[in-house]
This record gives sequence, structure tokens and C-alpha cells, in this order.
Amino acid sequence: MSILFLSEVNYYLTPTLSEELFVDTSRGSKLRINLDIIVPRISCDFLTIDAMDVTGEQHLQIEHNIYKRRLDLNGKPIEHPQRTDITDTKALNKTLAKTAESTTVKTCGDCYGASSEKMKCCNTCEDVREAYRLKNWAPPTDLGKIKQCHNDKSMEKMKTAFTQGCQIYGYMEVNRVGGSFHIAPGDSFSVNHVHVHDFQRYASTQFNMTHKVRHLSFGLNIPGKTNPMDDTTVVAMEEAMMFYHYIKIVPTTYVRADGSTLLTNQFSVTRHSRQLSLFSGESGMPGIFFSYELSPLMVKYTEKANSFGHFATNTCAIIGGVFTVAGLIDSLLYHSIRAIQKKIELGKYN
Repeated sequence: MSILFLSEVNYYLTPTLSEELFVDTSRGSKLRINLDIIVPRISCDFLTIDAMDVTGEQHLQIEHNIYKRRLDLNGKPIEHPQRTDITDTKALNKTLAKTAESTTVKTCGDCYGASSEKMKCCNTCEDVREAYRLKNWAPPTDLGKIKQCHNDKSMEKMKTAFTQGCQIYGYMEVNRVGGSFHIAPGDSFSVNHVHVHDFQRYASTQFNMTHKVRHLSFGLNIPGKTNPMDDTTVVAMEEAMMFYHYIKIVPTTYVRADGSTLLTNQFSVTRHSRQLSLFSGESGMPGIFFSYELSPLMVKYTEKANSFGHFATNTCAIIGGVFTVAGLIDSLLYHSIRAIQKKIELGKYN
């Protein structure tokens, strides 16, 4: 009786969760994507994250609220675990570059045929690349022939390209429509509305796109919500692999017993991969691609407190039921033993 009573008390104190499914008529303008991804074989200097949606809007080399942490080949952080905003670091580098330029005599470097009205002089390796982008030309492949790139820091970064790993974590807010985002090596830019990544002097076959998705979610985390991609490791068995993660997002509303409402999203995922072939003529680049679509239906979970009358009724039923069943068992055993004893007394029991 005590065990049944305690289980009934636990059921009464635990709110029930009702589920509804209906057409999503909400008009949320933004979708928050939370991510924490590790690429253990490529340095942070060569990885960029880009996002785009079906409206044609593109976000190239996202840095706001996205952080990078350098790792060694064993997965241990090289930098201090405290988060450092990449934008602050780049702003500091630009300030130092301007200070260095102000202390030296201004010269007009050669743009190697890519000079224009916007870019007449190319004094740094980055200026040369920018001049090529403005001309919609393919980036220079042999940086060793470019004088500005001889002492450029990017040349030093190439030495650690494949001797370090990178952890990319944070969040980004995109339009609440279908779209995609990807993590790929090389600086990204758009040429004639075509998305391009500059691999510099490296071939695509040199990039090992093995990765671990520590966390990926859309919106807030609510009780009972599971993220199917958490702690998922994908190993690149071949060179120059493209990994696709197709995600179907279901908008979800969670209404608590106190009346507060939480808006979040659940999702399912399917994976696909393919190897880039130099002789097949297929377009593509090595990277980790996430493509997501929003379902037109919404799931609504509502917490409801259980009725006290229902609790009282069940409690009385437990007490009365246990007494009744116990009385029936006791009566059955008593009459059975009495019948056996009478047969024994009469000598008829065999």
C-alpha cells in the first residue's frame, strides 16, 4: 500500500505533457544556430564559416559571436580556454598594420596586372589578393613569385596549416528561412555570384575534413529536447572529402505549467559524403556542409498540473483496493485450510 501511495504522489507532483501538431503561423524573423565543431587536422587560420539562404543573402567569413581555438594534434587547446573574439584580434592587427605603414615611407607596390580605380597600389600580400578579387580573377596560385608575399605572415601560417587543429564554437543568427552554412578551408569570396574559396598554394587533396560535432542545435534547449548530432565524429576515409548534413527543422513551442512559453526547434538529420575527383569534372570543394529546411508544421508541448481530485480518488482506491484484495486472499486461504483440516480429522485426506 505504501509503495502504491508513493508512486501516486510522484505521478501527482509530475506535470503531464500534452502534444499538439498544427500549421506554423509564427513570424519569427531570425533563427539562432548554436554550434561547437572540432576539425582536428586543419589550422584555424585556414578555416572559414559561411552562411547563405534561399533569399540569396550571404554571410561570408562569419566572425561575430563565432570563436576559434587552436588545438594540437591530440585535441588539447594551445591557447587559453578563455574565449577571445576574433574581430578584436583582427582589429588589433589592422591597427598595428596602419601604425607600421605610418612609420615607413609610402610606396606603390605592383598589383601584377590587377590594378584598378579602387586598388591602384598593392603593398601587402592581402592587397594583391584583394585586387584580384575586384577584377573577378582567380587568386594567384604561386605566391612565391609575388614580392609582397615573401615576408607576409600568411606564409608563416602555411607552415602550421596541417600541424594544428581547430575548434569553432559560438552561435549565429540567420534569416528564418531555408538555407545552409559550411566550414571549409581557404578565404571565401564571391566571383560573379559564384561562391569561391581560395586554397592558396595547397591542393584540395591535402585537406583532411575529419570532424567532430560536439554540439549543434537551433534555438533554446528545453527539457526533454535531444540534439541528434551531439558528440558525433565523422572520419574522412579518403582525401578531399565533402560531407553533407541534411537537416529538417521542426519549430517547437514549450508551454510551462506557470504559463511561460519557450520557442525552440527540434530537428532530424541525414548524412552523405563524396570524394572530389580531379578527373571527373565535378564542381565542389572539401568541407563540412549543413543544409537545413524549416517544416511548415509546429509541435506544441504543454505542461499541465494533475488534478487533486484525481489524486484523492486514486489514493482512496489504493487503500480500499488493497484491503479488499487482501481480505479475499485471506478468506480463500482460511477456508482452504479449514477444509483440509476437516478431511484430516475424518481420515479422508490422502
